[in-house]
Amino acid sequence: MKQTFSRVVVKGGVLSPAELKQILEIAEGAGLNTISFGSRQDILFVKEGGEFNIDPQDKFQIISPEEEGAENIVSSYVSSDIFPNTPWLTGDRYLYILEQFRIQPTLKINITDPRQRLVPLFTGHLNFIASEHEDYWYLFVRLPDWEINQMFPALIYSWDLAKVAAAIEDLLQEEPETVDFLFDLVNDAVDLNNRTVDQPLEVPFYPFPYYEGINRVGSDTYWMGLYWRNNKYYIEFLKALCDLCSDCMIGKISITPWKSLIIKGIVEKYKLEWEKLLGKYGINVRHSMLELNWHLPVNSKSAIDLKKYLVTYFDEHDISTYGLTFGITDYTKKAYYFTSVIIEKNEPAIELEGIEIRSTYNLLHAKNFDPNTQEYLVYVQEVDQTDLPELLIELSKIYFEQLGMEKSIPEKPAKAKDLVSKEVYQCTDCMTVYDSAYGEPAQGIEPDTPFKSLPDSYQCPLCEAPKTSFAKKTFVTQTE
Repeated sequence: MKQTFSRVVVKGGVLSPAELKQILEIAEGAGLNTISFGSRQDILFVKEGGEFNIDPQDKFQIISPEEEGAENIVSSYVSSDIFPNTPWLTGDRYLYILEQFRIQPTLKINITDPRQRLVPLFTGHLNFIASEHEDYWYLFVRLPDWEINQMFPALIYSWDLAKVAAAIEDLLQEEPETVDFLFDLVNDAVDLNNRTVDQPLEVPFYPFPYYEGINRVGSDTYWMGLYWRNNKYYIEFLKALCDLCSDCMIGKISITPWKSLIIKGIVEKYKLEWEKLLGKYGINVRHSMLELNWHLPVNSKSAIDLKKYLVTYFDEHDISTYGLTFGITDYTKKAYYFTSVIIEKNEPAIELEGIEIRSTYNLLHAKNFDPNTQEYLVYVQEVDQTDLPELLIELSKIYFEQLGMEKSIPEKPAKAKDLVSKEVYQCTDCMTVYDSAYGEPAQGIEPDTPFKSLPDSYQCPLCEAPKTSFAKKTFVTQTE
């Protein structure tokens, strides 16, 4: 089959080093030298500017972007034993449960621990969330045509999760509109070991964790997180990583929803070998926290460029975003968010189709900045890219002010802002703006430096275009 983008299903986001190496060899056979990771813990084969061939596979399910009817199961196995977790939910327990799913689901399924922060709880159609009762799970259902999650009125036994998921998929033709009706249908279809829901689900709030580098857990064991800012992982390095996992008797490799890898169970005596591997391939494992907390659309250059622009601004101004997460989404994509703050690109007005205009954005934030509330509030609408850094800084300050409080954050009142015009200089290559009010501290340019006073050697901080590529623009912006 010919395509430019394919994804490999990785059940629960966990696979063995031998399995990953086989997948890497398939990618090499298709002419690729890198792979990427998806937000549902799958593996992506991406070919830019051309097509590639993939031989049919019996062992691995490789899905083209046009193909429907197959979804990856998301699980928080990746966070078990290294981040806060429900005591009974061990890594082995996840693996036993995942093994029960013998048929590839057509619905999105999440199997998660409510005490961890790394993996989303509510972004699936079927969201199994661990309860305090050993081997029993809450189930929150949001079928494809449903607008909100509804709680299944019973706790599901661990060994019934796959059975319940299969039954619900078989019952989709009945077009159930409520979870109570679905409950009745499922109970009529299969025998289950349900338990009464005796208390509502409580999801404690934890700041978003730092998940990169080599980190100690226990007295003589480590885990390692790897992250590439461009989500292009070199196959040569990953094959060497798989070999080292085998040498160190590490049985599993985990993919995170943040397009990164985590390897657990590195014992003390092998720690130096891992450090040598990273050094040999020049792998950086200490990115700024500012870079690790972003969800971006797959293979979107515009989203990557916007992230770079914002992260650079935060870094230059020493802004802390610890505990916050950010997502960039396009107006063409219906998304179920799992980030604290959403940067949503607006659709151009119909009457302006065919005319090249600068994009505008909306900013939304989760209620109390906790994505697990499943409720998003609009902060501002229709703002320019140049306004985003300061608005995001405003939001981060509000987040820290309310941290630990139960009070919800009100929407920013639209009437508190007036419209004003502002002249800036814009790069015609990547649309980055030079605003004399802020200057470019990273290039030694102080605030209030007019564009005409910049040296001829000045370059765009994002795409490195020369000064001559900048054009004078007038934008309408908002101010208090």
